[in-house]
Amino acid sequence: MDISNKNKIDIQKANITVIGMGRSGMGAARLAHQCGAHVLISDSKSNEDMVSQGDALIEAGIQVELGGHTGRIYEADLWIISPGIAQDAPIVIEAKSRNIPVVSEIEFASWYTHAPIIGVTGSNGKTTTVNILFEMCKTDDLSPALAGNVGNAFSETILNDLENTPPDRVYVLEISSFQMEQIVHFKPFISVFLNITPDHLDRYPSMDEYIQAKLNMIQNQNENDHVVFNADDSVLCKKFNGISPKTHAFSLAGTGKTMFTMNATKIYDEAHATLIQLDQLALPGRHNLANALAAATAAKVMGVPNSRITQVMSSFNGVPHRLERVIEMNGVTYFNDSKATNVDAVKVALDSFENDIHLILGGKDKGGEFSQLLPHAQNKVKEIVAYGQAGEMISNALGDAVNLECVSSLRDAIEICHLRAVSGDIVLLSPGCASFDQFENFEERGDTFKSIVTDMAAS
Repeated sequence: MDISNKNKIDIQKANITVIGMGRSGMGAARLAHQCGAHVLISDSKSNEDMVSQGDALIEAGIQVELGGHTGRIYEADLWIISPGIAQDAPIVIEAKSRNIPVVSEIEFASWYTHAPIIGVTGSNGKTTTVNILFEMCKTDDLSPALAGNVGNAFSETILNDLENTPPDRVYVLEISSFQMEQIVHFKPFISVFLNITPDHLDRYPSMDEYIQAKLNMIQNQNENDHVVFNADDSVLCKKFNGISPKTHAFSLAGTGKTMFTMNATKIYDEAHATLIQLDQLALPGRHNLANALAAATAAKVMGVPNSRITQVMSSFNGVPHRLERVIEMNGVTYFNDSKATNVDAVKVALDSFENDIHLILGGKDKGGEFSQLLPHAQNKVKEIVAYGQAGEMISNALGDAVNLECVSSLRDAIEICHLRAVSGDIVLLSPGCASFDQFENFEERGDTFKSIVTDMAAS
């Protein structure tokens, strides 16, 4: 199949293989089927939920295979792969050797809309930023939809919009580096880059390759498009010189020319009109101030009035799984920060508290340098309980410097912290790792944490 010209792509009656039956894979399968393709969705894993979901797809006319890939996956005109499938996976290399075009789910979904896309990427802060931006765009002139690496898959959202796209639709997408690995035509109207820190080094051979995957988001942008970037980030501030899209910086340190500037008490715009007093911000933390400035800058490019930007900044108080306060029990406060899947996100979490912390780390290692936590943990972290596949690595990195115990499961870690924490302490799940050793995703991990803690409080 020739996919070189987006306007001439026709998948009617084409054979399409979707690899991976997660949220994005199922969305892509349903969208492709609706557009007239013959679809096979294949996953190497199988469990009770996947079988049930597969049955629903089969009933809709989509072929499903679970528990391993058969040779049928190569009987295809096009492959759509989920973010969890690495670009150097043997099956992907084999498909390309057979001249089968391979695209990401985000790329595929983008073929079916001409509405503006705002893509938000970065190592940390994506989920908070897209949620703030989504709220800011709820105006009389814009109809935002939130999708991508958070909430609905982009394909699912496009499918829902096929017959009746709201006027003034704008797609606000959380974008991971994985989703940018197999793109051809994907072109945001606004690309937002929050920060670049070491992450996913279990997937990428080097930081340069990780950074390049992020930067793929601008490869199709032109002079009519926009890039919003963090001028305080030492990597990003060097990456956007001489590019075609218009560039707009945001900065906490007053670096560069920005739409919004901050001083000790307030944020103000280019006309020196006050946007908001800092003590009116609903979301605490310096990192969240940067996220809010990024969202405000993108919203301003979209024509959102200052009054709406101010309203959201003063009322938005966070998203699930990101420093989410769960409950206070016997004077101990439990926080769910399951979205913290790398070491830098854990640093941010630790820096957000003054109280003594019982820190739960662990999951599937992504190549993080856990020793970097020591300056942020000193005089604040009472103990670290490490669990899961990365437990031994965490212990080797930190065990000589802090009180640390390794356990096998998240439940064990919670129970130990529950027994040892005293009134005034904080129990913080901020894993610094992927969830895939014991959970489907960080949401399931966070929901499990909340369920265990609330059950303890009720017993």
